[in-house]
Amino acid sequence: MAVSRKIIFTVTNDLTYDQRMQKICRSLSNAGYEIELVGRERSLSLPLSKEPFKQTRLKCIFNKGKLFYLEYNLRLLFYLLFQKADALCAIDLDTIVAVYLAGKTKSAKLIYDAHEYFTEVPEVIRRPSVKKIWEWVEKTFVPKYDLAYTVSPALAELFSKKYRKQFDVIMNCPLYLDLPLTTHHSPLTILYQGALNEGRGLEHLIEAMKDINAKLLLAGEGNLSNELRSLTKKWNLEDKVEFLGFVKPAELKELTAKTTIGINLLENKGLSYYYSLSNKFFDYIHADMPQICIAFPEYKKINGEYEVALLVETCDVAEIKNAIERLLNEDDLYKRLQKKCEVCSLNLNWQNEEKKLVALYDELLR
Repeated sequence: MAVSRKIIFTVTNDLTYDQRMQKICRSLSNAGYEIELVGRERSLSLPLSKEPFKQTRLKCIFNKGKLFYLEYNLRLLFYLLFQKADALCAIDLDTIVAVYLAGKTKSAKLIYDAHEYFTEVPEVIRRPSVKKIWEWVEKTFVPKYDLAYTVSPALAELFSKKYRKQFDVIMNCPLYLDLPLTTHHSPLTILYQGALNEGRGLEHLIEAMKDINAKLLLAGEGNLSNELRSLTKKWNLEDKVEFLGFVKPAELKELTAKTTIGINLLENKGLSYYYSLSNKFFDYIHADMPQICIAFPEYKKINGEYEVALLVETCDVAEIKNAIERLLNEDDLYKRLQKKCEVCSLNLNWQNEEKKLVALYDELLR
């Protein structure tokens, strides 16, 4: 591998909270590649933290909808055309058009990293005209990329069959840190980290807190932020439910290490959720924290091998409440799951995923 090989990664977020991209960029930078991560600057964006790779933010007039995607891809295209790069990587479909056009113009290798099944997220599924546009983008551009990978084996298999193209798997595991087993018992807290979006079972989770003797922490924001705050107020749960807003990855890690139970709920509102394998699932495991998790295929498969979670079949309020109470009250169950988390983190960690990631890029760019 030539040390001077440059790779530019492109996202539509503001870079601050993107744990997956921070890990990927650090790993490839440490492997000798010149890395740049490009995102967008928003009015409330925090200053960027120091990293071993270059970070660039593009400013936009529009912040959502069709006009945003059009504007951002045009700005990104013009930016990329004037940058030296041996490879360009599009994260999901958001930036795939600009990356393709720039890559072909510059004769750069094209890489596609699917963090989700973009055309199968609830926000797209419920808008048929929008879904058709993204499906055209997906069908037109994904097969033309030189390297493709995604976050779960199920999605990789689905994409490979759909596009007749190999998709590799790079899971969202954290770095393994050999730390003492923590107790997570004082005070009793329940943590949900991630987007406050539809289909995450959050309305039902908050309702379940009426009868739970613990505090719920919600770390993140999303399109349900205002609605969930209103529900909390309506049910007089302000003393039990706390909205933390966006939390930086390093601070989130510290918070998770002190929490009693993790929450990873999803409703079956599209294949993206059904075949997901989220950051939070692994973050809870690496914090030795038992979690309440939806019994979708990828979670069920890992839990069948390691038993790190109590699985629930639905986001029904009674089922959520029962699972939480079991983890709060059954000490033997809690400790068993906690020890299994420790075993799981020894095997499913970023050190192992990093080796696969670097190998993929070395083979592409050697």
